[in-house]
Amino acid sequence: MAEQEASGLQVLLSTLQSSCDKDVLLNILSVLTDLLSLDRKFGIKVQKAEATDVILSLTRQNLGHHLNLTHCLWVLRVCASNVAAGTMLGINGAMELLFKVITPYSKQHVRTVRAAIEALAALLKSKSNSRQAVNRGYLGGLLRLYQDWHHNDVSNNYIYIRRGLLLCLKHITNIQLGRETFLGSRGMEILFTSVQDCLSCKNLDPIVTTVTQILRKCYPKEPLPLVTVRSSYSFPLPGNVKTERPCMGSEDDNESDGEEDMETDLNKDDVESKEEDYDLETDVNKLRSRPGLDRPEEELGQYEAMCPELSLNFQELDSESEEEKKSEDRTENLPSTSSHFIPSGNSVKDPNCRWRTQSGTEAGSDPGEKDFKVPLQSSAKKEKCSRSLIGEKREIVETVQNANSYEEDPAKSDTFSPCPLPKEAAWYKKIFNPQCEASIDPTSGVRSETSEIMTKLLEEHQGNIPFHSPHFYIARAKGTKSIPAYRDLAFPDFWGHQPPPSCKPMLERQYGVQRDKVLDDVRRLIQPGDLIGRTVFDIDEPSHSSPGAPDCLTFFSKFESGNLRKAIQVREFEYDLIMNADVNTNQHHQWFYFEVRGMKLAVPYRFNIINCEKLNSQFNYGMQLVMYSVKEALQGRPLWLRAGHNISYYKNHYRCSAAAGGARGKCYYTLTFSIEFPHEDDVCYLAYHYPYTYSAMMSHLDVLEQSRNPKKVYWRQQVLCQTLGGNPCPLLTITAMPESRKSDDLEQFYSRPYVFLMARVHPGESNASWVMKGTLEFLVSSDPIADLLRKCFIFKIVPMLNPDGVINGNHRCSLSGDDLNRQWLAPSSQLHPTIYHTKGLLYYLRSIGRAPLVFCDYHGHSQKKNVFLYGCSIKETLWQAGCMVDTAVITEDVGYRTLPKILDKVAPAFVMSSCSFLVEKSRESTARVVVWQEMGVLRSYTMESTYCGCSHGLYKGLQLGTQELEEMGSKFCLALLILHLKSLPCSKKVMAQAALLLDLDEEITITDRAQRLEVPLSSLP
Repeated sequence: MAEQEASGLQVLLSTLQSSCDKDVLLNILSVLTDLLSLDRKFGIKVQKAEATDVILSLTRQNLGHHLNLTHCLWVLRVCASNVAAGTMLGINGAMELLFKVITPYSKQHVRTVRAAIEALAALLKSKSNSRQAVNRGYLGGLLRLYQDWHHNDVSNNYIYIRRGLLLCLKHITNIQLGRETFLGSRGMEILFTSVQDCLSCKNLDPIVTTVTQILRKCYPKEPLPLVTVRSSYSFPLPGNVKTERPCMGSEDDNESDGEEDMETDLNKDDVESKEEDYDLETDVNKLRSRPGLDRPEEELGQYEAMCPELSLNFQELDSESEEEKKSEDRTENLPSTSSHFIPSGNSVKDPNCRWRTQSGTEAGSDPGEKDFKVPLQSSAKKEKCSRSLIGEKREIVETVQNANSYEEDPAKSDTFSPCPLPKEAAWYKKIFNPQCEASIDPTSGVRSETSEIMTKLLEEHQGNIPFHSPHFYIARAKGTKSIPAYRDLAFPDFWGHQPPPSCKPMLERQYGVQRDKVLDDVRRLIQPGDLIGRTVFDIDEPSHSSPGAPDCLTFFSKFESGNLRKAIQVREFEYDLIMNADVNTNQHHQWFYFEVRGMKLAVPYRFNIINCEKLNSQFNYGMQLVMYSVKEALQGRPLWLRAGHNISYYKNHYRCSAAAGGARGKCYYTLTFSIEFPHEDDVCYLAYHYPYTYSAMMSHLDVLEQSRNPKKVYWRQQVLCQTLGGNPCPLLTITAMPESRKSDDLEQFYSRPYVFLMARVHPGESNASWVMKGTLEFLVSSDPIADLLRKCFIFKIVPMLNPDGVINGNHRCSLSGDDLNRQWLAPSSQLHPTIYHTKGLLYYLRSIGRAPLVFCDYHGHSQKKNVFLYGCSIKETLWQAGCMVDTAVITEDVGYRTLPKILDKVAPAFVMSSCSFLVEKSRESTARVVVWQEMGVLRSYTMESTYCGCSHGLYKGLQLGTQELEEMGSKFCLALLILHLKSLPCSKKVMAQAALLLDLDEEITITDRAQRLEVPLSSLP
């Protein structure tokens, strides 16, 4: 067949050379063009048949016959599309020939000129041709030709010729020599100036897009304006472990870089990370359950103390609770969470306040001096453990009572005080000038003044935020240990957040917004006259920053979960921001949370976060960041709100260098957005997503424990372990109290199946904590469905698996620099204590025959919309990989699909079609896969919640807020109850109670009605 094609080609070429008939010549050229267009390999065949010389010769022969020449050029263009054939044509002088045809602006022979330019663009795809073109000075000639056509084509009749010339430049600048020559020929200035004339005409978008791509590519690469990209914070690790270790990718790392298709790719509704078949696990033996231990079996006995509910003597519980009641009685005078109110902001002269602890010692003791051996509880220490927990609660209550009294004692250093910011105050600079912080005298009148302000604020502006108490927050925050020894509280975390009354629609993306941002970046390079370039905030070198300069915002981030490393004022209302890397790493820049003040009213400020790392972001698909205004909060609106416009996320010109401690050549991305602040001289906080700190979680647990009904809700809070940073990681046990001490009721209590939930292994995924918050609040509520659910299950919950990462503003890792969700196969008791002991507890439950019915790890997803589950299935993985599945040999319970199907019907944010049950090789060390394989838990899931919003269902087109995330947590509980009723044997009593609450055959209809009417399910017929 190949020989026939070659002989046919030879006949055509021979006829071309010998024929003098113009019609025959045109017909043969037309046939060749069609053949070459249909067969991608025809260019290679032309080269093998040594036909390139014939076609080039025919082109030369027809230079004076424009119709024949045009057809020859078409054939030449198709031949040149094959790199090898194009390279040969270049060697034989094709480019010189084409430059004889391409002329300056003219209305004559336009088709021929266009064909020649397109042929040249095809030739320049070859790097050798591009190098040759640069060496012969063709790049400058192309720039002059483009300028000429651009200047004279005032009616835009020849857009295709102008774009063809730009494509030639684009291909030449694919090589380093081409980019350097382009810059030396003032190509940036020429194209930037010319494109300004095209921005207002949408018909010229092909030109604008190509120019922008060339400018982005040729923008000189430079390192970030940092001495080192390593984290500003380091933590000494036990043993000889290196403090800089690479971390593996995330669940959502399979993104594509859309740099070349800026506008086309960014107008898609969503970014769906495609499952790569090559990553799927196809080894059946590895997919099968393989129970085993990663530690000596005798170590499991220590986890018996974490399951006291299995051997609880309720008579002993009554006597034990007497001591607890004494502690609880001391909280009676605390303001209840439902009694807070927020009057107008007029009662406070200046809302600008920063909440400061006068102690840097207790909250920030040297973590390097700690004993890294994690103390483990044993069954022999139950009584001691119980007493220590009671003592801890008593200490918290005492702290809260002290916070209520606000008596200022200079000898004490464990209180938090606000610092108002009226600039006329004489002590303003002393408090907030970093150079002067050390000079603060704790015995001076400053402390008494700030204490009075704090008292006044809490008296006149007590919050009415459910399940939040500023007093509990202060008590917990004072004991939180951080590497930077935080001395300040962020106002939103202290004051609290109320969900907005409704979801905000996804931001409609303005066409060309990314292009405009890139052109603004280029303007900096070629028109630097208006650049300020002043560092206004720098946690590495505070003395190098210029806070409080006139016409300048003031930034701050040294508080819990804060992350802003450096701020540079570019222009009067534009700032470049740099995030800090995760502790002990040089990467994972995504989470940000910082304070800004000193703004003007009705001025759009532009912020550019210039060291993002992910290849794409939901910021390109309707997502907004969140903002909290202190003035708004003090006027009765304490809300984190979606904010920002002109938002875009794109690759920038910054590169990582080995000299700066990073991976050489690594690319960075810019998140750019504009914001108009609601008030002048306000204090505002900006964050990647709704913040949820460790102290907020701990104080939330305190409030939940206080608010529960102890006669109905069994609540046990224990310390799973101490983290590397010295912070306790809480473990919760929640279930229903037995109805009586009768043997049947006690047996039912002891035999309830377990559900194991955990969240926030990745610190930047704060949405997971809001979902967990909704779960916890529902579980301890008086809702009859919650009461029935507690009677069906025992819940073991680790609400925050990575406290240190959350506290220190990390995005993904712990203090060890490791992604903890990649350590489940072999966690280290020293480096990964929370994972080690969570896995140990799961091992223990399995060893006593009580492996969880459901295991779920709450996460957040930065690339997808909606809420969905990842699960595990052998058959689905093998089918997706194209493997033959012998159903007689490989059997599998499909019950893993039941829970997501229920969620798809009862939870408005959940979408079944987004779920995946594939097991990838790169995920073999994640929690869901290890618990599935080693613990034999069929229903082992990762629940992913979007940072953005929903593309389906009730919330379609809306961004999710904290209320919707909390609702997802409560709906997960409802789904667990339905799963239990449908999948497990239930007593007649439980079924009767369920029948009163919901009709299992019509549960979806009832749930939908409840959502629309916003009434409890129990109140519906």
